[in-house]
Amino acid sequence: MKTLLHRYRELCERAVDPLEIAAGLEAHGLTDRAAARFRHRDVFSLAEELYARVPRTTEPRPRPEHLPAPRVRAGWVLLTLLPGALGAATVAGLRLTHGHPRLLVALGGLLAVALATRAALRQGPLAGPPGTRAWGTALATRAWRTEAGRRAWRTEAGTRAPHIAIGTRARRTAIGTRARRTAIGTRAWTLWLLGYALAGDGLLHAVLAGGPDTLPTGAPDGPWPLATAPVVALLSGCAPAAWSAHLLAVGARRRLAGSRGLEDFTAAVKPLLLGVFVLFLGALAALLALCGTVLHAPAALPQALTLGALLLLARLLTVHRHRRAPALALGAAAATEAAALALPLAGRLPGCAVLATPVDTLVGAGGEAAVPALACGTAALALLWHAGRTLTRASAHAPTGAPE
Repeated sequence: MKTLLHRYRELCERAVDPLEIAAGLEAHGLTDRAAARFRHRDVFSLAEELYARVPRTTEPRPRPEHLPAPRVRAGWVLLTLLPGALGAATVAGLRLTHGHPRLLVALGGLLAVALATRAALRQGPLAGPPGTRAWGTALATRAWRTEAGRRAWRTEAGTRAPHIAIGTRARRTAIGTRARRTAIGTRAWTLWLLGYALAGDGLLHAVLAGGPDTLPTGAPDGPWPLATAPVVALLSGCAPAAWSAHLLAVGARRRLAGSRGLEDFTAAVKPLLLGVFVLFLGALAALLALCGTVLHAPAALPQALTLGALLLLARLLTVHRHRRAPALALGAAAATEAAALALPLAGRLPGCAVLATPVDTLVGAGGEAAVPALACGTAALALLWHAGRTLTRASAHAPTGAPE
């Protein structure tokens, strides 16, 4: 217990209630199992003892205030509408052009959509955290702004052994390298999944029929048709995804201010998370129906809904500083779709026909749409279970900087 008091003394001295300490301990990785080693039933009970043991200063403690709620800004609202608008404009351009101009329209549209999506994910509720700081680091940053905090930091830095400082820098470099690799992998798997939503079903149909013999032309009645309606709907889904993330952030911070314990907060946030998730699925289903009607193309509800659910949960977890699980889920879904394309091709080799049997069986039972629906649906369910355990913790919604 003395070790904990020494390690988290600054957190305990600045906390206005035990719930703030409990959220900080969770952000540092302490679980109920770790609290049991200190003879406490959970993290909140441990936080209560730490709060009681740390001597309070004579200065008046600040009164507990509601956490600053994220604001609705016109900038991010408009940015989330851009990907869908540019995607619809690109599809219209592809239908109005032929030959070489169609290729130029496709390349320009892809570039514009990519830039718009990147801008939408860098501002507003869908923007990820600037770093991997825990809540305790944010408290230390705020302490640095005071003269006493700067003097304490200089004193500690002057007495720190050189080899400890070198080890700390090496660990930070390793963590940064892993974070960059995870981010690159997440982007790559997301691009693959969106590309498969556009051309995967047509490619799989051509592979199972003995092809493909030609490249896609972009025409709805071509030999390798592109599924434009679900892709436009998914791009348009950036707006409801941003509003869903905003509602989750606002509701969670209000419940964090009014909760008396971690269990109360978790019980209050779980219905909020599920409600936001269902609300997004309803909005995406409406967008799919609208795009299918306007473009006179199949809406592809099963595969598009599962992919949209997977992308939303992955982004919510990334926004709340959980990057590894989304990367693994997206990678597993992309690998499953890639295997569905590769196995029928490998089955054409002499004596390898058995390799194509799983894909033939799945497609025969549910059509080409069964492959992405199964891959993305399974990954989305796994992320939903993970989000129910991580996004319902107080540490996931603890403040890490200035309000949005």
